[in-house]
Amino acid sequence: MEGPGPVNTQPDLLYSEEEEALRAAVRDLLADHCDAPGVIARTESGAPHDLSAWKALADGMGLAGLLVPEAQGGQGATHREAAVVLEELGRAVAPVPYLTSAVVATEALLACGDDELLGRLASGRTIGALAVGLHLAPGAAHQVARVDNGVLSGELTGVADAAVADVLLVPGDDGALYAVQAQDATVTPQTSFDLTRPLATLTLTDAPGRRLGDAGPAVRRALRAGAGLLASEQLGLADWALTETVRYLKERKQFNRPVGGFQALKHRLAQLWLEVVSLRAAARGAADALAAGEPSDEASVAVAVAQAYAAPVAVRAAEEALQLHAGIGMTWEHPVHLYLKRAKADSIAYGTAGAHRAALAELVDLQAP
Repeated sequence: MEGPGPVNTQPDLLYSEEEEALRAAVRDLLADHCDAPGVIARTESGAPHDLSAWKALADGMGLAGLLVPEAQGGQGATHREAAVVLEELGRAVAPVPYLTSAVVATEALLACGDDELLGRLASGRTIGALAVGLHLAPGAAHQVARVDNGVLSGELTGVADAAVADVLLVPGDDGALYAVQAQDATVTPQTSFDLTRPLATLTLTDAPGRRLGDAGPAVRRALRAGAGLLASEQLGLADWALTETVRYLKERKQFNRPVGGFQALKHRLAQLWLEVVSLRAAARGAADALAAGEPSDEASVAVAVAQAYAAPVAVRAAEEALQLHAGIGMTWEHPVHLYLKRAKADSIAYGTAGAHRAALAELVDLQAP
């Protein structure tokens, strides 16, 4: 009697029919809510977050709970589906707290096992923010608040999307993670390069907190998922930059012929296409590893590979888009500056490419460059 066939251990990088249907639905919704002129106008208003788009995504489509099991009030999906959503959010540079609330804060709560707060975040009616600097890589040391008899004090900087958060997940100096109501903290906006994902400083003064669990594993899990799925946002951004640049160069004429017909530009776009395709493989690999619940080191390798590659590709794609759009690309009215700023900010979010290369070298027992 023949034994079972060989087990396929290769990651599945292709999109399923359900994932493509999800992509189409999210793209249609964002076309209605996050058009470029609207996003630019929001960045000038002092209130950049589009809470109507967030409500449509989270409450209308149930996407805030993709990573939360059904028994805890979520959709019971995986990181693969969340990655598809983030690709589309990256394509639109959507000013919504999806990555920070539906991924990072949610992953921290999954590590702690707090069903009540998880259900609230999964519904989308409550927005959460992990009170850790956006620039920190998984495993990096982070700021903590002083804890004294259940109340927290201190200052935490570089917290993304804190301005719209309802609850803050704050690491304490006793090694625990606490839930603090945003109304009990002073949120001071910081100057942010990416106006669609603003940063803030949190000041806590004897703020009451509810203990959720151990901060160490919760923060590491949250930042690893954030870094891994950030690559999908960077993929969506890079793909938009490439697609829009190709479209523009087909329409823009010089010397009575389309600019895109010049061989030098064809070579630049072909090279960029190869890099975007490679980024797609890396981002999908990270999402698949997180979804499959790979052993810690294996998932960490996939995340480090994705982030080591994603940042320079996304930045180069946005830079090429700006340059090849020529004069119109330099204007405030054209949205390409939003993509370049997001790409540059993403390049240091959840760790720089250099930090991830160093982490990768350690994970595979090689000398770091």
